[in-house]
Order: sequence, then structure tokens, then C-alpha cells
Amino acid sequence: LEYILQMYSKIMRCFFMDNIFGVFYRTIFVLALLFLIAKMIGKKQISQLNLFDYIIGITIGSIAADISLDLEKNLISGILAIFLYGLASYIISIVTLRSISLRRIFNGVPTVLVEKGKIIQSGFDKSKIDINEFLSQARINGYFDLNEIDYAIMEINGSISFLPNEKDKPVNKKDMKIKCKNKGLTANIIIDGKYMENNMKAIGKNKEWLDHELDIQGIKDYREVLLATCDDNYQVHIYKRGVKPDKNTILE
Repeated sequence: LEYILQMYSKIMRCFFMDNIFGVFYRTIFVLALLFLIAKMIGKKQISQLNLFDYIIGITIGSIAADISLDLEKNLISGILAIFLYGLASYIISIVTLRSISLRRIFNGVPTVLVEKGKIIQSGFDKSKIDINEFLSQARINGYFDLNEIDYAIMEINGSISFLPNEKDKPVNKKDMKIKCKNKGLTANIIIDGKYMENNMKAIGKNKEWLDHELDIQGIKDYREVLLATCDDNYQVHIYKRGVKPDKNTILE
């Protein structure tokens, strides 16, 4: 019995060492391959990846982890799969540089979210972004009042670019010796056609006051409104539903 236990212990130690060595050399080999593929594809920051690049990267990473840790998987087959995915990404990057039509298919085109100060609902639907997420991105970019935005465009990498109104473009006020007053937060008082009661209470106004403001601007039903905001001067800005973009787009 003692002899059997000793043999079992030796076998387990050998098996354990073989596993460690197998994972080690597989990992080193795969890392070297990934480095070469990354150099072949070219430099591109994570924030600049389009949808196709993202899918390729996720797939290559999954295959690399699988063949590194699972010693039963065929290493050569895994390497071939990684190489083919990398080659496909390289070929597509080359053809999209030379063909505008293929570039539109694989990379897509920017989508207009705000045009001439009006929210384009079809752009939101196409980009699968809701109004709250858009407002968050606007605040991150320094726009706490949508009335300051002339254009907002969803880029092909998922980021949003903003073009301010001419009167709201930033200047160096210190150099111009202009005395400034900090602007307060803009309250969202209607979102997706729904009355935001807590926000109205926060600005000290009621539903009757809002109904009056909407009536002045020709709004009879909250469902006509995608977003309504109120600034610290109690100016109400309305962004209607169903506003269509200009057909003469230059975003290609």
C-alpha cells in the first residue's frame, strides 16, 4: 500500500509539472503570436475601434485564452484560427482604406442626433441610445444645457461629437476681462413624454406653470415632447418628437 501511494504521488507531481509547463509554453507562444498580429493590424486605440474591430478582438482573445489553458485543445488549430481572424481584420482594414463603399459597410457612417438645435429621434433609434445617456454624454463634454448645442453626432466608434452654437463657443473670458456668473444646472422636466415631478419640485414650479409654458410654445400634449428642460432663468426649451433630419447630409 505504501508503494502504491508513493507511485501515485510521483505520478501526480509529474502530471502537475507537465500541466504547468504546457500552460507556460502555450501562453508564451500565443502572446508572441498576438503581438505579431497586433503589429500587422496596425495601431488603433480602444476608443477608436469600430464594431467589426471590436468583434475580431473579442474573438481572438477568447480563442487565445482557450488554447492557452485547455491542454486538450489542439494548439495548431487554435493558432490557425487566431491567424485567420487577424488576417481577415488586416484585409478589411486595407480594402476599407481604398473603397468608400466598403468603408460604409464595415465601419458605418456617423449618425446625427441633434441638428440645428433639434433632437433627431430617428438618429437616437438608429444609434440605440436613450435621452438620459445622451444627456450624460453632453454633461461629460461640458454641455449642461442642450440649448447650447447646434449639432451632436454619434461617430462610428460610439463617441459623440458636439458642435456648440456660435454664441456659445468657448472663449478665454479672463483674457477679455469679462465678469462671469456661473450658470446653474438645467432641470429635465419632461423626458420621453413623461412629467418629471421631482425635478419640478426641485426648481420650485408646478404642473400648471409647465402647462402654461408648453401652451405658449404650442404644445398640447406631453407625448409630443421628447425632452423639455428648464434653466436657472426658468426658460423652458422644448425638443419635440418625430423631428426628421435634413435629407442633404454631408456625413459620408
